[in-house]
Amino acid sequence: MSFKIVGTGSALPAAIVTNDDLAKIVDTSDEWIKTRTGICERHIIREETLTDLAAEAAQKALEEAGIQPEELDLILCATLEGDFIVPSLACTVQARIGARCPAMDIGAACTGFLYALDVAAAYFAADKAEKVLVIGAEHLSRFIDFTDRSTCVLFGDGAGAVVLTPGESLKFLSVWAKGKSEPLNIPASHKNPYIQMNGQEIFRFAVTTVLTNIKQALKETGLTAEDIDCYLLHQANGRIIEEVQNRLKLPQEKLPQNLARRGNTSAACIPLLLDELNRSNRFKIGDTLLLAAFGGGLTSGVCVLNWEK
Repeated sequence: MSFKIVGTGSALPAAIVTNDDLAKIVDTSDEWIKTRTGICERHIIREETLTDLAAEAAQKALEEAGIQPEELDLILCATLEGDFIVPSLACTVQARIGARCPAMDIGAACTGFLYALDVAAAYFAADKAEKVLVIGAEHLSRFIDFTDRSTCVLFGDGAGAVVLTPGESLKFLSVWAKGKSEPLNIPASHKNPYIQMNGQEIFRFAVTTVLTNIKQALKETGLTAEDIDCYLLHQANGRIIEEVQNRLKLPQEKLPQNLARRGNTSAACIPLLLDELNRSNRFKIGDTLLLAAFGGGLTSGVCVLNWEK
């Protein structure tokens, strides 16, 4: 037994920080940021909580799916950290929306949403769930040093969610990890709890890993790169997406982006983009989607599914 997506939802903080805003507090410029990343602005949590965003995204996905919170069998939240160390974000969302099922967080950095889909797939295969809520939600701005122009320009906050029910949409899903903390980490320290990143090493890892994972997924499914109707890649950097596009010789329209307006929202990137595309009627029944992500850990993952909603 596999699954299908029957509802999507997303939520963003009200506050928007533009490149020009950042240029007032750190040595950078709109042109410098756009040229190197493709990002123009990002949403930042100021008044809201991460539970607010995750619950709003969840409620929108449930509404579209026509499913009540009390019908859920499982809630999975992919996140670096919720509003508390304990309880988990999944539990605070469960309480907020009025669900009564098991709930847990999954930490795999920017690949977290795909890890959560993998866990959900196992629950469906074991016949332990029929209605699963999967959320990717991040409050990355709390981990940003706004005097470090190499990282503060990249990240934003947000949440995206999907509701899954039994189906045969899933064609391939695999996740990987290669334990390595040096390229990307957040120290467990009150003195310096900020994102530390070697941008060049992460860029090389991202391009190589995404291409390798995509090629494996295509081989396992018997598809060609052209057979995929839409590639939903982790929205970390426009140059990474462009490099993947060029290597696979794909038209730009097959690799939609929202990072110009959202920045890198880690585990929320793919479900945010998925919801935007769904609500703009980008997909039609039978479309083949490929989801691919990479992140700290180092982690990566790829998923191929058919759109049945």
